[in-house]
Amino acid sequence: MKKVIAAFAKNLLDSTKDLAPIVLVIAFFQLAVLQQSIPNFANIALGTGFVLLGLTLFIYGLNLGLFPIGEALAFAFVKKGSLAWLLMFAFALGFGTTVAEPALIAVANEAANVAQLGGVITSNADLKTYAQILRYTVAISVGFSVLIGVLRIIKGWSLSYLIMGGYVLVITATVFAPDNIIGIAYDSGGVTTSTITVPLVTALGVGLASSIRGRNPMIDGFGMIAIASLLPIIAVMVFGMLW
Repeated sequence: MKKVIAAFAKNLLDSTKDLAPIVLVIAFFQLAVLQQSIPNFANIALGTGFVLLGLTLFIYGLNLGLFPIGEALAFAFVKKGSLAWLLMFAFALGFGTTVAEPALIAVANEAANVAQLGGVITSNADLKTYAQILRYTVAISVGFSVLIGVLRIIKGWSLSYLIMGGYVLVITATVFAPDNIIGIAYDSGGVTTSTITVPLVTALGVGLASSIRGRNPMIDGFGMIAIASLLPIIAVMVFGMLW
């Protein structure tokens, strides 16, 4: 129990240090530059406290649960020796974590609302369908991204060539995609690598690289997130061409 409290206290202190610059910047510009009092100070202070507590619990939860389980699953699949099951798990992990991303849900809903205002969508039924298809398009593409990342670690492929080739495809798709989808596509690539996806995918990559002889966790274990940011951009632009 003492170890748990000590670990939580350390995470709380670290989170306070991380959050302090944001609070100081906002306070400086509000009080010194704008020379205005902080409105609803009590609510802002309470909200800041909740953010601090939530950030502390989130980081503590990552270290306690998500990172260990991701690495443990990678070791278990390598020990099992089945490439097919490992690739299926990689796809399912990428798909499942992305579907659950709050940031993606928010962006997909907002994109659907803007598409309706722009005349791309004509009914409320299409509004919901647009948001769902956009969301699942991104999730499927991230699933394939994690699958490719796992293959890269197993086969020893160069990350540099994969990334450069990915950007060539992104630029090519940008040329042909309709203007109203390009911004959404690029934002979709960013929001996929967020709260839920990053910890599990990173843990999987590091665990996989650590469990395969001849692979360096520092060199080979990272890079999945970069790939997972590229394929959704391409997939969403293709979605925009077909809608």
